[in-house]
Amino acid sequence: MKFYQLTKERYSLRKFADRPVEEEVLMQILEAGRTAPSAKNLQPHRIAVIQSAEALAKLRGFNRNAFNAPVVLLVCGVREEGWVNPFNGRNSTEMDASIVATQMMLQATELGLGTTWACWFDTEAIKPLLNLPQGWEPFLMLPLGYPAEDAKPSSSHTSRKALSETVIRL
Repeated sequence: MKFYQLTKERYSLRKFADRPVEEEVLMQILEAGRTAPSAKNLQPHRIAVIQSAEALAKLRGFNRNAFNAPVVLLVCGVREEGWVNPFNGRNSTEMDASIVATQMMLQATELGLGTTWACWFDTEAIKPLLNLPQGWEPFLMLPLGYPAEDAKPSSSHTSRKALSETVIRL
C-alpha cells in the first residue's frame, strides 16, 4: 500500500473483532515504534503492552477508551531521558513518544489491524492501576486489534481543514 493511501485509509477503530493479535504481528508493530526517530536519538519512550485478561479488565473498568480491543499499547515516556531544548526549555519526551505511537499506528493499519489514539484518561491514576515502573509517564493508549466486520470510520473521519487554513508559505 502506498503511504498516502495508508494515511487516508487509517481511521480510529472503536469496534474490534474477537480475534487475538498474533505475537509476530504485535512484534512487528512494536518494532515499527522502536525505529521511530527521537530528539538526539535518546529514545525516552516506553510501551506497556496490556493484553492479559486481568490487566485488560482493570483498564476497561478504569476507562471506556480501551474498548474491546484484545491489546492496548500504553505509550509512556521517561522525561528525565528526553532532550531539553536549550532555547525554550521544552522537553522532547512527549513529542518523541507521539512519533513512536504514530509509526505503530500506521504499521498496524498496513497489517490489517486498527487502532484508536486515546488520551482521555487520568494519567496519574493509571500508574498505580497498572503498576507502572517509577518514572514512566503515560501519554496515550492505543487500543489495537482486528476490525469487527461492521466496523467503520466515524462520520467526521474525512472532514479536514483545507491546506490554506493550516499552512503558510514564507
